[in-house]
Amino acid sequence: MSKITTSQTIGPFSHEAWNWATELSAADRLQTSAPTIVVSGIIYDGDGVPINDAQIEAWQPAAAAAESGQAIPGFRRLPSDDAGKFSLRLSVCPQAQGEPAAYVTVFARGLVKHQFTAVFLEDDAGLGDSAILAQVPAARRPTLIAAQTGAGRYSWNIHMQGEQETVFFDYA
Repeated sequence: MSKITTSQTIGPFSHEAWNWATELSAADRLQTSAPTIVVSGIIYDGDGVPINDAQIEAWQPAAAAAESGQAIPGFRRLPSDDAGKFSLRLSVCPQAQGEPAAYVTVFARGLVKHQFTAVFLEDDAGLGDSAILAQVPAARRPTLIAAQTGAGRYSWNIHMQGEQETVFFDYA
């Protein structure tokens, strides 16, 4: 029996290994019947240095119907760029207030196990009633909330460690 687990790091070549899914979910190829927004940011390591080889996955269960023409409806996978930047184009679909805009998984060098988080939009009137945010200490909630920077544009950074560490969830 193999001692390799599904969460074992694959080394420094994840961009090449995951290109197939990045291409399937590319933002410029998004086919959706819903309006879209863009959540952009930078992913940082514990020293505040941008991570240039992270993979970010986003899942939007509510978008599956609007994206039925996609290979994997509601799913995004994208690498961070050389400056650690990422940009998620998301479908805006009816969902309960207080639900995240997307559930996010982060893969990066040095992580033996991927990390789970979620991004919420600051203009969601239901944030105060969110069952997920209610589980997070009030002082830490801002790490999960994307700030609106313009019409349909939001900014949200991911901090893997440190004083501004993004809240990560443990799904058991």
